[in-house]
Amino acid sequence: MIPQTERKQIIDLIQREVVPAIGCTEPIAVALCVAKATETLGCRPEKITARLSANILKNAMGVGIPGTGMIGLPIAIALGALIGRSEYQLEVLKDSTPEAVEEGRRFIDEKRIAISLKEHITEKLYIEIEVEAAGHRAVAVISGGHTHFIYIARDAEVLLDAAAGTSTEAKNDDPELTLRKVWDFAMTAPLDEIRFILETRRLNKAAAEFALKGEYGHSVGRTIQGAKEKHVMGDHVYSHILSYTSAACDARMGGAMIPVMSNSGSGNQGIAATMPVVVYAEENGASEEQLIRALTLSHLTVIYIKQSLGRLSALCGCVVAATGSSCGIVYLMGGGYDEAAGAVKNMVATLTGMVCDGAKPSCALKLMTGVSTAVLSALMAMEHRCVTSVEGIIEENVDKCVRNLTRIGRDGMNETDRLLLEIMTHKEA
Repeated sequence: MIPQTERKQIIDLIQREVVPAIGCTEPIAVALCVAKATETLGCRPEKITARLSANILKNAMGVGIPGTGMIGLPIAIALGALIGRSEYQLEVLKDSTPEAVEEGRRFIDEKRIAISLKEHITEKLYIEIEVEAAGHRAVAVISGGHTHFIYIARDAEVLLDAAAGTSTEAKNDDPELTLRKVWDFAMTAPLDEIRFILETRRLNKAAAEFALKGEYGHSVGRTIQGAKEKHVMGDHVYSHILSYTSAACDARMGGAMIPVMSNSGSGNQGIAATMPVVVYAEENGASEEQLIRALTLSHLTVIYIKQSLGRLSALCGCVVAATGSSCGIVYLMGGGYDEAAGAVKNMVATLTGMVCDGAKPSCALKLMTGVSTAVLSALMAMEHRCVTSVEGIIEENVDKCVRNLTRIGRDGMNETDRLLLEIMTHKEA
């Protein structure tokens, strides 16, 4: 049993990391920063300058912006200034209207927006926005987290400077997690304290069902449900897991104005941590308690892995999120901690190295790949078939396996990240 004080810390951590988001979180975080800078300025900007880390640029280049029918940063920045409200956090653009989008187009056409790479920074999640109007300027900076402001100023007045110790942010007292602690928490926490996790099912399942009725992104989810595809892939829990997971991603990456429940700053991670568990639970008659504990296990596993990986890296988020859902499925299959650890090892052995080449509609294909591996890894673990410590980067200690995965994604793939951005920004027209 986790001590009550630490249990509360873990619950607070989940509630901070598992939050609603509309649209891809990178351009939305940029819009949030623009909204805060505009509010600080006190009037509509005449000019907006965005200086962004390479990972923010990469993840914002090819993704649809909700409710606009447009792709990329310029419209997100324009709407952040015109209708964005920072109090909405990652739902900052939810008040968008067709009229606002048209006004945003004009703002872009008037060349009021400048976007550039922020040089000489090590932080992979960095957004610096400068807005100007009527001889005044305001600056807002987000760093380290999609909603984490570290600097706000208007003209010469500094309103927030986290580096100088004037931040009002709470001191970081996140508990240090292990897979064992994650498992014990999910299995023993009082249900009433973790029942809120069911909201992940409501939002992400609604997004999937919304996408299955329309055409979003590459319609991966709908494709799997086609008659020809069912003949090949079947019509059962496995294909339903793939369809619902990829469909929710279709809607999100395709720019649908619909919220999903994110995890660790990523909507796709939230989807992949949720939908496989929900579909498996619902189609196998799991109780509400089992679903709550499975979802808690899945989402907290993702948070645990992201603690050492960091918010953004060259490693595709589906690797992390699908590892969480594999643990959740193991539990629903009747497995225990040892089987969950085996599933994690199987996942690390299989998906390590899948690159993130930005947020875009084809992310649905990567999520489908991740969750299909999650199901297989869970099935193998339940048969006590696990990749061994003499193979590749796997070690006997599952937490060391996770550290090996995150070291590769965080440190080893930095050059990969640089090369990916170079390729993406130098495509032939």
